[in-house]
Amino acid sequence: MKNKKFFKTKIFCDTADIKIIKKFNKNSLVSGFTTNPTLMRSSGAKNYKSYSKKLLKICKKKPISLEVIADKFDEIEKQAHEIKSWGNNVYVKIPVINSKGSFSGKIIKRLSDKGLKLNITAVYSITQVKKIVKCLNKNSHSIISIFSGRMADVGKDPVPIIRKSVKITKKMKKIKILWASAREAYNFMQANDCKCEIITMPPKIIEKISKFGKSFSMLTLDTVKTFYKDASEANFKI
Repeated sequence: MKNKKFFKTKIFCDTADIKIIKKFNKNSLVSGFTTNPTLMRSSGAKNYKSYSKKLLKICKKKPISLEVIADKFDEIEKQAHEIKSWGNNVYVKIPVINSKGSFSGKIIKRLSDKGLKLNITAVYSITQVKKIVKCLNKNSHSIISIFSGRMADVGKDPVPIIRKSVKITKKMKKIKILWASAREAYNFMQANDCKCEIITMPPKIIEKISKFGKSFSMLTLDTVKTFYKDASEANFKI
């Protein structure tokens, strides 16, 4: 990694894989972790609580987001307090709405007022960001996760939404905007250009970040060498 001026936006690794968290917990490039029930399931978790505690035995200092798994607001609130008790570095992920489409505002406000660190997730619009900000206690640490990658997947440009969200929260020092669901390494440059505080990335994309700063001539040489090596090893003939 040759050019450190790139690295202003903090990188969080999006994973629930124990081996990957062990690896990146020691990596200074990664400032924290985000998980969700889907990642937990794909990583082989059978018991949500015990698996989460295994992750927290590895990740003791860097922030890690663990999501509630309830849909009714009273159960969400109860689970949030339980998850918060697992570690001081835990951010409790609360979906901006439940599966019925009801806004989670009242729960967000109650939990934030009680000082819980929250990560409000599955956010896609400025309207949602504005509503969330009104519910958050400005003295409590909070993250608003805007699903930029999923936006781009359906042909919507996330950059204007990220820029405006960063502007809205600029004076709120404890509320951070997070560029979620990154699809390529260049998303880091976009997030950084927007002055977005955090970007969450899967492990494979984080690996690519370490190559930032390579010159075009070096990229050309690396590419040509790779093609030549593969052709030779395949014993191709013309």
